[in-house]
Amino acid sequence: MSDKQLAGQTVVVIGGSSGIGLETARMARDEGAEVILTARNPDRLQQAALDIGAASTSAFDAGDSSSLERFFDELSTPIDQLLLSGAGPVYVPFPEIDLDDLSRDVKAHLWLPLHVAQLATERVRPGGSVLFIGGTGGRRPAAGPLISAMTAAMSALTRSLALEIAPVRVNLIAPGFVDTPLSATILGDQLDARREQLRQTLPIARVVGPEDVAALAVHLMTNTAVTAATFDIDGGQQLVE
Repeated sequence: MSDKQLAGQTVVVIGGSSGIGLETARMARDEGAEVILTARNPDRLQQAALDIGAASTSAFDAGDSSSLERFFDELSTPIDQLLLSGAGPVYVPFPEIDLDDLSRDVKAHLWLPLHVAQLATERVRPGGSVLFIGGTGGRRPAAGPLISAMTAAMSALTRSLALEIAPVRVNLIAPGFVDTPLSATILGDQLDARREQLRQTLPIARVVGPEDVAALAVHLMTNTAVTAATFDIDGGQQLVE
């Protein structure tokens, strides 16, 4: 009998070609799961699949409703665990908010998780889980009304969905700064300074990495008593910023 926590299970990671999604897929694979990866970029997705030994891949934009529905329709096996990787933070000063951009951001951060949960109800086995990746940046009102509203809404959405699609479990992981390729893209040449600032100020005295978030994700996949919860993982960033 295998002592691996996810042996015999199928784990789907939507947005799994890099960062938190890829590290969660890697860790789930190490724990014995068969992993299905999706992402928009087919080349990066193929490389990620080879890197971790994924069972299969599907390259599509999860924000496109018809493509997302087609992916779920074509799955040949029930899902045990599903992770929807986050769309990344949106920091927009109030005077600069554009309503068209707002609509796209709300779709990515709220409507997409809702749609995934709808599709998961017939695919995720009872007792399995759906995991969302959010963030803690919007806890500070100074972050701006857009991200503050979406941060609060994600927790509320998670609690409601945990009732709506039970006995499938629904949980939200809310990281602070995580040292991922997305963070590098956002910060550019300011990345090293940000890393050093966090090393000097965080209570854990180091920067949170994608493997830290992945470890929490796998724990939530395997702990069948946990649902409707939001888990902050920021190394104490909220305490010092």
